[in-house]
Amino acid sequence: MKRALTDLAIFGGPEAFLHTLYVGRPTTGDRERFFARLEWALNNNWLTNGGPLLREFEGRIADLASVRHCVATCNATIALQLVLRASDVSGEVIMPSMTFAATAHAVSWLGLEPVFCDVDAESGLLDPEHVASLVTPRTGAIIGVHLWGRPASVEKLEKIAADNQVKLFFDAAHALGCTADGRPIGGFGNAEVFSFHATKAVTSFEGGAIVTDDGLLAERIRTMHNFGIAPDKLVSDAGTNGKMSECAAAMGLTSLDAFAETRAHNRLNHALYSEELRDVRGISVHTFDPGEQNNYQYVIISVDSAAIDIDRDQLQAILRAEKVVAQPYFSPGCHQMQPYRTEPPLRLENTEQLSHRVLALPTGPAVSSEDIRRVCDIIRLAATNGELINARWDQRTRSGS
Repeated sequence: MKRALTDLAIFGGPEAFLHTLYVGRPTTGDRERFFARLEWALNNNWLTNGGPLLREFEGRIADLASVRHCVATCNATIALQLVLRASDVSGEVIMPSMTFAATAHAVSWLGLEPVFCDVDAESGLLDPEHVASLVTPRTGAIIGVHLWGRPASVEKLEKIAADNQVKLFFDAAHALGCTADGRPIGGFGNAEVFSFHATKAVTSFEGGAIVTDDGLLAERIRTMHNFGIAPDKLVSDAGTNGKMSECAAAMGLTSLDAFAETRAHNRLNHALYSEELRDVRGISVHTFDPGEQNNYQYVIISVDSAAIDIDRDQLQAILRAEKVVAQPYFSPGCHQMQPYRTEPPLRLENTEQLSHRVLALPTGPAVSSEDIRRVCDIIRLAATNGELINARWDQRTRSGS
């Protein structure tokens, strides 16, 4: 346990951890089961092009999301591009700035224009009233984001989309196995997109999926993600190569086998972080609606710099020195990133304030209860000694160390 500032690694103390803790360490599941699936694919010479493993994975994801159709892809970015292209979206796409850059990039790469919207100051979710104010005759679609597994305001966004006759999609990269209004995320809007990147609660190494109840849309996406080749083997559309391989599907199935256990472990981790940090002034753990299901793959804290005299970035640096790689998800907002900056600068007050406060802490099956207690000891020590830390920080800055 670290009790004094001299115990902190950033000020010369020993590192708290021998092995680095990360946000989003891969949850790969039972290796023997994975290798058995991979051996089956190799023995049967079926490595890609919609094999049995891929079809099984799509079926299980569709069941989990309670939808009729799932098209798995090589990653979630191309999944977003496919759903936009297959839906013939043109013009502007309204989306939150408080999201991973890939949400905006997917839109921009198709020649569409991202229109960044502000979020609720507490939840970080897309503000429906601001969305409604941004709709113009050039609006082709709205993309909501289920941030950190919290569901976006699906009912309000669906009404805005219907009233203005524009498409509505959801970036559900964080939200596999979560619910909104008691319904599994996956069946809202015109379609939703999951991610199976290595950092997610279910991983396929790299991967994504589009889920929808629209059979015609799913059929067109399936054609377009295979070079535009239709079931009759004729090229019927301008397509791309967005397929998921059998190897990736084998990993996805194996990780999915462990999903219930992963979610249970994540939930206990989230509860322990909340308990350990409950009385730490200036630090608050973002909570989830107890009436909804969540995968708890993110533990997000907000840092109130006015209350503890150090800011989020300083706390992040203190943790990193201890081999705790906490991440500022998501900072800065997309509208402040180089490709999307404007003159004069777009101001999104809630996004800017929230993005400067939040920090994701390590969780997942690789993170133990003892790990969490030690991380919280560091946060507690830093939060209760902000003024002294700043004085030492100034000395380090002046000395160039």
